[in-house]
Amino acid sequence: MAGMAMREIRTIPDPVLRTPCDEITKVDDRVRSLVADLVETVDHEGRAGLAANQIGVSLRAFSWNIDDEIGYVLNPRIVELSEDEYQDGDEGCLSVPNLWYPTTRAWYAKVVGTDLDGGTVEVEGTELMARCLQHECDHLDGMLYLDRLDRSVRKKAMKELRAQL
Repeated sequence: MAGMAMREIRTIPDPVLRTPCDEITKVDDRVRSLVADLVETVDHEGRAGLAANQIGVSLRAFSWNIDDEIGYVLNPRIVELSEDEYQDGDEGCLSVPNLWYPTTRAWYAKVVGTDLDGGTVEVEGTELMARCLQHECDHLDGMLYLDRLDRSVRKKAMKELRAQL
């Protein structure tokens, strides 16, 4: 894709991270450029997913980089989560650097959205992919993984975060 660029990651307390993103109603050059930047920026070691607002664009789109597969989805919505199987494990975020905390997520997730041509995109997976899909959809709703932490753990995380700022 022409015009790809590695974009700077916005970090907390940037207000764009707490703002719900707008639906993409028209695929134009701006959206094509956004997707190219999302794909380029997620394509680095240690990056599992990247939401548009993490690079300062309040549109509903994210990219992923899981098990050597890189992709993107526009206007994603979670359509299915495992209701009786969960995973616990440390979760981190590019927008909350150097902090990893145990976060409970559904073990399986399925997201539906579109691609740049208006075709349907279905992305599903378990474990890391499921965690990524849930994490990135949270971003698009203006939510950080810290918001999902148990109260006592969240208190500790916020204290550690304040010490970094």
